[in-house]
Amino acid sequence: MQSADVYFYLLLNADSAWPLWSIRLFTWIGDWLPKALMVLPALLALALPAWRRTLWLAVCCLAITWLMVRVFRTWLPMPRPDALNLGMQWLPQGARPGFPSMHAAGSFGVAVVMLMSRGGPLAWAYLLAAALISASRVVLGLHFPLDIVVGALLGSLVAVGVVGAANRAVLAGRVHSLRRLRAARGRGTRG
Repeated sequence: MQSADVYFYLLLNADSAWPLWSIRLFTWIGDWLPKALMVLPALLALALPAWRRTLWLAVCCLAITWLMVRVFRTWLPMPRPDALNLGMQWLPQGARPGFPSMHAAGSFGVAVVMLMSRGGPLAWAYLLAAALISASRVVLGLHFPLDIVVGALLGSLVAVGVVGAANRAVLAGRVHSLRRLRAARGRGTRG
């Protein structure tokens, strides 16, 4: 598996032959697009109350994902490509571990939250943005492809768990309210 990971990394990693505009584009995608993925739901939540639940689900997903990535990196401190003198690194990252990719985990987590809670073309645009953000991390030499795949899976699974737990909590609240209503009606008809 490791040799395939290195092979695909070297295949996708930008070298000095790549045009500078493409490096700048991938840098922008990796730096600014993740921020935009959270700013849009926040702005929509300010204007449209129906978006508040989606925003909170995304924030919860990001917090749990961040924590899980930190745990993975503590338990499995796998090096980034630059630490192994592979390819070309376009942004400084230092010696910190890179497995799994937080960018991939966070962006896919938010995208899956959008897909499960909102659906529609915007959710698919979020998935496309997550894929671009993830690809930028390999192109810029910051992560191996396996870091990206595991990050994307981790973020997606956390999103499924967060949305599922929220849906179960809402359903449990409705069931509880319905039982209270039935009990109140039952007491009202007896007296």
